Amino acid sequence: MQNHQLFHSIHQLSRQLTKHINEALQPLGLYSAQWSVIYVLKTRGSLTQTELCEYLAVEAPPMTRSIQRLVKQGYVRKVSGEDKRTKLIQLTDEALTEYPKWEEAIVNMHDNLLKGFSQSSQNALYILVSDWLHQLHPQTSMREEKDINE
Repeated sequence: MQNHQLFHSIHQLSRQLTKHINEALQPLGLYSAQWSVIYVLKTRGSLTQTELCEYLAVEAPPMTRSIQRLVKQGYVRKVSGEDKRTKLIQLTDEALTEYPKWEEAIVNMHDNLLKGFSQSSQNALYILVSDWLHQLHPQTSMREEKDINE
């Protein structure tokens, strides 16, 4: 297989997954970019905008727009860090209340998309993707998150 075809397929898969996330969350008033921020804040705690950008591999302008939208919706707030110049982004109580609904929509969508794969295939895919992501950006190891949450 040519590497070009592999990477094109991965790109197309990413676009399709984003589309499915948007479809699952749209009735709840969220989009995939917002969900990514919410999920990271829920699993990792309060972070600076720079840390969010780095972790999610997102440029500052789109991250700013996502955070502004989440602030307007009442789901995140900015608070001063230890250094007064540093602002931390954190989930609000309202977001924590709504989180189970959002997560249920995501879990249902994931289950639906994975129903054609055996558990062993899902595990193998998880390990392959997680290890590859860790090679590209060690700070974003998904396996660490899974191990922490289990």
